[in-house]
Amino acid sequence: MSQFYIKGGLPLKGEVEVHGAKNAVLPILAAVILNESESIIHNVPNLKDVRTMILILESMGCTIKREKNTLIVDSSSIHTNEVPEDLVREMRSSIILLGAILARHKQAKFSYPGGCDIGLRPIDLHLKSLKALGAEVKESHGYIYCKSSKLKGAHIQLDYPSVGATENIMLAASLAEGITIIRNAAKEPEIHDLQEFINEMGGKVKGAGSNTIIIEGVKKLNKVEYTIMPDRIVAGTLAVATAITQGEVVLKNAQIEHIRSVISKLVEAGCTIYEEKKNIIVKAPEKLMAIETIRTLPYPGFPTDMQAQMMALMTVAEGISIFTETIFENRYKHAAQLIRMGANIKIDGRVAIVEGVKKLTATRVSAMDLRGGAALVLAGLVAEGETIVENIYHVDRGYDRFENCLQSLGASIVRKN
Repeated sequence: MSQFYIKGGLPLKGEVEVHGAKNAVLPILAAVILNESESIIHNVPNLKDVRTMILILESMGCTIKREKNTLIVDSSSIHTNEVPEDLVREMRSSIILLGAILARHKQAKFSYPGGCDIGLRPIDLHLKSLKALGAEVKESHGYIYCKSSKLKGAHIQLDYPSVGATENIMLAASLAEGITIIRNAAKEPEIHDLQEFINEMGGKVKGAGSNTIIIEGVKKLNKVEYTIMPDRIVAGTLAVATAITQGEVVLKNAQIEHIRSVISKLVEAGCTIYEEKKNIIVKAPEKLMAIETIRTLPYPGFPTDMQAQMMALMTVAEGISIFTETIFENRYKHAAQLIRMGANIKIDGRVAIVEGVKKLTATRVSAMDLRGGAALVLAGLVAEGETIVENIYHVDRGYDRFENCLQSLGASIVRKN
């Protein structure tokens, strides 16, 4: 297993480009199934989850060629409606293939997906929505079986603005007969990116970014060339890394509107942040101030995917911060590891109370999930001594060569096998 060795105490300085969004590229890779043609996708990060999705598509019959950060996918020869169980269990996001496979093949066989153990993430909204579109769904012995001779547009009211369910409906409805309306849809920027990709193929989707999305089904989708949006969670993580190391960094190819909720909290902590052209400039204060309350919420609220990184920051801020995790009930696993480094954190259910300390002390810690792993790396950047972060395959699921990115900004971090 690879590990990160990090020597803390060096401020991050310089410029870095934010890579393509993990949470945008995965549903878009699912969407390539729909056009039975060639899809050229630019700004694709080299992540573990992306590589898993590529293996899934290849197992189904797609031909895929990678040229640096561009993927060329030919989905014309897909020959199966079943996804290998071992690959599905590696990645939670694989469930978004369900709507696309059903739309193209009229049936799909799927095992229950895996991914980070951060709490219950039921897929009942996905299945309920596909049933509304006319699919017959059966669950047996850990598998999901879906079939429909003809998907038909429907009015779907989501009980919760689930990102995955919204994406699955969009994919299935793009080739359904008639009009589908999703109410209480997820508003994340990645939803808008999926809408734009489908429309570039000749689809008819509108409303992404609002709580109502309307999809008019078409009979056929066409070849496409598209560029993935920048990763807002990577941008947020690098902004927090700048703050925790008392640095000054220019984030290139980042969209400030996508991380307003994170920026407002960093400004509350004392950071100076502003936009210049397509860049975000982050300047850390001499002294970090505690953020009184951080409550995770669906977009445009504070993202659950930034909670761990912000907690790492607050461990060295002056004062007390209170975190409330409303999205996942098991997303404080990083807290115990931060406590090993000297952090003062108390957990009570979904609430975490963090009292800042003067310094963190380096030790050996273990990444329990993707964002928690990133938080431990950030803590290592400021800890006294050499921090060793184990199980960094979690981090590789969402950050493209994270150590190279941080090294370019002056951090002392190396990967060792």
